[in-house]
Amino acid sequence: MYSSSYIYQNDLSGFAWLGIIAVLGVYVLIRVLYIMTLANTLKAISPENRAMPVGNVWLLLIPLFNIVWSFIVVNKLSQSILQETKVREFALRDANPANGVGIAMSTLSCITFIPILGSLAGLAAFICWIIYWTQISSYKKAIIAAPLKYKENDSLIFNY
Repeated sequence: MYSSSYIYQNDLSGFAWLGIIAVLGVYVLIRVLYIMTLANTLKAISPENRAMPVGNVWLLLIPLFNIVWSFIVVNKLSQSILQETKVREFALRDANPANGVGIAMSTLSCITFIPILGSLAGLAAFICWIIYWTQISSYKKAIIAAPLKYKENDSLIFNY
C-alpha cells in the first residue's frame, strides 16, 4: 500500500515542523526580552519625561507594522532618555542617546527586503540590534542609579 520511504518522509516532515516551531519560539522569546528592556527603560524614566507611553513599545510585535514603528520607538526612546538626563545627575556621551545605531538598525532592517543586499543588510541589522539593545540597557541602569537633581527652591522634605 504505502512504501516505507513515504512513511519515513512524513516522519521527517513532523520533525521539520517541530524544528520550525522551536526556532520561532526562541525568536519570539528573544524579541519579548528585547521589548521588555525597552519598556523597562521607559518605566525607569519619569512619566513627565516620557515621549511615548510604556505600552506602545509592545506594538513592535505586530508583523510588518513593526518596520515603521521601530523608527518611532527609537526616536521617542532617545528623546525620553535625553529629557530624563536633564533631571538626573549623569552626563550623556552624545546628544541623541542610542539614536544613531537605532536608526541604522531600523534602516538596515528595511533593506533586508531588497534581494541582492538583503543578506548583508540583515547581518548588519542584527549587529546594530545587539549594540542598540546593550546601549538601551546601559542607559536604563544609569537612569536607575542616578539621583535626581535638586534646585535651590525645591523642598527636600515634601518634594514639591
